[in-house]
Amino acid sequence: MEAKITVPALQQMKRDGKKSIGVVAWDYQIARIADRAGVDFVSVGDSVGVNLWGHANPLEVTMEEMLVCCKAVRRGVERALVSCDVPFGPVQEGIDSALRAAIRLVKEGGADMVKVDAAADFPEVVRALVRAGIPVFAQFGLTPQTAMKFGIPYSAQNSAAALATKEAAAKLVEEAKQLEDAGASLLDFTNSGPVAGAAVVQAVKIPVIGGFGGGPWLDGRVRLAHTAIGYAEKWLDTKTETYCNGAKAALEAFTALIADARAGRQIKG
Repeated sequence: MEAKITVPALQQMKRDGKKSIGVVAWDYQIARIADRAGVDFVSVGDSVGVNLWGHANPLEVTMEEMLVCCKAVRRGVERALVSCDVPFGPVQEGIDSALRAAIRLVKEGGADMVKVDAAADFPEVVRALVRAGIPVFAQFGLTPQTAMKFGIPYSAQNSAAALATKEAAAKLVEEAKQLEDAGASLLDFTNSGPVAGAAVVQAVKIPVIGGFGGGPWLDGRVRLAHTAIGYAEKWLDTKTETYCNGAKAALEAFTALIADARAGRQIKG
């Protein structure tokens, strides 16, 4: 097995001009498959609430639920670095609450680092976590936990209208520098766009990763595992490009299972 991925290893990848890649996963099996494929990090996202449990937005996810997902992913990952989101609530409640939550994610959940959403609004939290020895994946830009103040629903975040504009680039560069100064190990720039994204990459020494609205101008990418494999009901009817269509494969398998059972044939597997 290759050497375990660490925070310094990810930071060295930026210096070497090598792209880092991660997936967002919430369960043991996907985590094992992604780790075996060679991803650099697995991010246990609060997006589980929307994409796996059917909530309207990720703000409903609780700390206990994040711990369940983090433990499952930790058991599945051997090489990749594991990051886990601090859900909505502890960071907003203050440093002490955020620190307690982050300690639980590391101590009980097995996370190697924690992700703080809306981190630009809470640099003091980032500093406190780093001071406690907990690496921070700082998310900024248009995030699920900041979209409300812009009047943008969660469902509209992955759209051209939600990308960072040229006018916003200077402010975002400043936010990125502040987060780097606060001790963040990585930045998750949500809805970066090519202008602001490239500017931030050049402005900081730590890796800048992107999911929604990201692109090759960033130091690395993170993608929902379920999106990469087309594993959601929506992939049955969409023509959007993905790396495979697990939904159609599952539909075909379930249809064949039903046919075999009803015809009295032996069920496979």
